[in-house]
Amino acid sequence: MNNAITRHTLAVLVDNEAGVLSRVARLFSGKGYNIESLAVGATHDPAVSRMTIEMLTDEKQARLICNQLRKLICVHSVKRLSMERAIRRELVLIKVSAPNRQDRSEIMQIANIFRASIIDVSTETITLAVIGDDSKAEALQKLLGEFGILELVRTGTVALERGRYTIDEQTKEKGEFDYGKNVL
Repeated sequence: MNNAITRHTLAVLVDNEAGVLSRVARLFSGKGYNIESLAVGATHDPAVSRMTIEMLTDEKQARLICNQLRKLICVHSVKRLSMERAIRRELVLIKVSAPNRQDRSEIMQIANIFRASIIDVSTETITLAVIGDDSKAEALQKLLGEFGILELVRTGTVALERGRYTIDEQTKEKGEFDYGKNVL
């Protein structure tokens, strides 16, 4: 059994209603697991939200938390995304001190290298937006740190699997979620 602690990315479809995020978070905290990253948003179906949850655990703990999530009434589907097949992205906004033209020019050059968007410029600051994986965000943050980062915010990772792999009805076991049927 592999006891190595690694990053696990979960895609979870849940009811889009008040209290669902709290129930999922309580499940993690109740089991003593830390959520490294969490992003939630509505899907193409307004009644369903998709959570992308990242955690650092071993294989056994990841399986356990997936099984526990599946037991929640508000959860429609849970899928562990393969790191090899997953497309993972995060939005990062960074406000940097840029009190003179030379600093602004250097920051703009760095932004171009990282394909970051300049979303605000003032006489004293530049605010950038960058979309990418953890390593891209961290590398940009390190370079901009020399100018003085005034504020930084990260959305948390969102992820989809490449190709035909999806989180849909075929990912569920037969009879796993029979809502609306006469179940005793």
